Amino acid sequence: MIEPLPAPVSSPRSGRFLVLAVVFICAACGLVYELELVALASYLIGDSVTQASVVLSVMVFAMGVGSLLAKRLRCRAAVGFGLIEAALALVGGCSAIALYATFAWFGGSRYALVAFSLAIGILIGAEIPLLMTLIQRVSRRAAGDVIGTVADLFAADYVGALVGGLAFPFLLLPQLGQLTAALLTGAVNAVAGGSLVLLLFGRDLSPRARWTLIGANAAVLAVLALTTALVGDFEQAARRAVYGGQVRVAVQTRVQEVVLTGKGGSPLDLFLDGRLRIDGRDAARYRAALVAPALDAGPHGRVLILGGGDGLAAREALSHPGVRSVTLVEIDPGLVQLAREDPQLAALNGHAYRDPRLRTVIADAFGWLRGDGYAAGSYDAIVSDLPDPGITASTKLYSQEFYGLAARLLAPGGRLVVHAGPAAARPRTFWTVAATVRAAGLTTVEYRATGSGAGFTAGPDRASASPKSPREWGFVLAARPAPRPFTTGAAGARSGVRLPLGSEPLAPPRGADAVPPSTLVHPRYAD
Repeated sequence: MIEPLPAPVSSPRSGRFLVLAVVFICAACGLVYELELVALASYLIGDSVTQASVVLSVMVFAMGVGSLLAKRLRCRAAVGFGLIEAALALVGGCSAIALYATFAWFGGSRYALVAFSLAIGILIGAEIPLLMTLIQRVSRRAAGDVIGTVADLFAADYVGALVGGLAFPFLLLPQLGQLTAALLTGAVNAVAGGSLVLLLFGRDLSPRARWTLIGANAAVLAVLALTTALVGDFEQAARRAVYGGQVRVAVQTRVQEVVLTGKGGSPLDLFLDGRLRIDGRDAARYRAALVAPALDAGPHGRVLILGGGDGLAAREALSHPGVRSVTLVEIDPGLVQLAREDPQLAALNGHAYRDPRLRTVIADAFGWLRGDGYAAGSYDAIVSDLPDPGITASTKLYSQEFYGLAARLLAPGGRLVVHAGPAAARPRTFWTVAATVRAAGLTTVEYRATGSGAGFTAGPDRASASPKSPREWGFVLAARPAPRPFTTGAAGARSGVRLPLGSEPLAPPRGADAVPPSTLVHPRYAD
């Protein structure tokens, strides 16, 4: 039996406005769920392009399924919409914590990601058909103006999506974190959906339907509130499961999650978005392999470091005699502040930020090279200390265009060194970096360094490392074509470049010359 036209609690105009306001809120919540799944999947699984494609495609498909299923609820549109919003609030609000739990204790989140994308998509898809039915019942104008009603409905939906899309990265994520942000969004979703039905259609629902709706929303809000109260304990337990029991600092900056481990004199480890960035046992070997060959190969009065907010590359550069100034360009001010103030990390970087020769610029490296960097003059050595290209979402920082911008800043005889990821574990990625640097008009020397510890470590990227093989880093050293910038001997042996202890030159494998470069429009890096 179709629900009768309600006796309006308010005028048709105010009822119509209330429906559109709820459409706005539900659309904002829906997009927050979507972005939260994409962000958490990229963090836990990696390869953000693939994860975003999976989430978006599955959700759009599921929304179509939800729209078809909603036809069965048209006869009970009001109570159906209220229960769907309660279910969406529960599933969407708890999705982030459930994904993190499956990863922390079961080692993977791919199946859970698809399941939540499907469930949330079906529930979101069922909203619009039911809202269309409700707005026709509450507004006398709707029956004669279907096109206007549809236009108003979709306008509110799209504007709400805009607000939700902007609120997630700029407000919810930095202020609340992924878990609490999702739970709060679920609570807003439940209150909006339940309030609409009870305020406009409550008198016309049967007592059983009314109490069912009230009970469902109360139960959902209770679950979300209890989960929010326990989210701090959950995060600590999950971090212990992922990183071990040595977590000292865990902060969400406006750019990334930063985790420092190492208690009671244990070596410090630094994780950025779950990926090991510094292993305290091998920090000295890494920074020497990255910086020393570029500085030892020629003049090094002015040094530019791209990335490296932890301060390790800056420490190595400042320790070389003859270095007059170091400019460090880092996008994350939170990481720079931690590198200045955390006693253990500051000791590891030798309190580099206290050195008056170091100038810190908070900016995106690509944008800085295009603008202020070009006006700053030339540099004798440029150090690209950016995340591993195989796991970073910013493939633009490993593109031909990026290296072309960096090459413009090289002084005559200047050198560029790039952290290019492990050459043995991911050879395709490593040699793509080398090919991309050469495509920017530079001559390259490839080498690698190995650490003293094993490649296995705690953290979300532990599955990609071998517990038996040593830790490894690959580097590409480059300069403009010039008289003997580097020389190549027989059998791939290099001379003219001094490598620190634990480092060795690499001979290009067969077919390396045919590897295509990575560009902004044709990125070629993947996990």
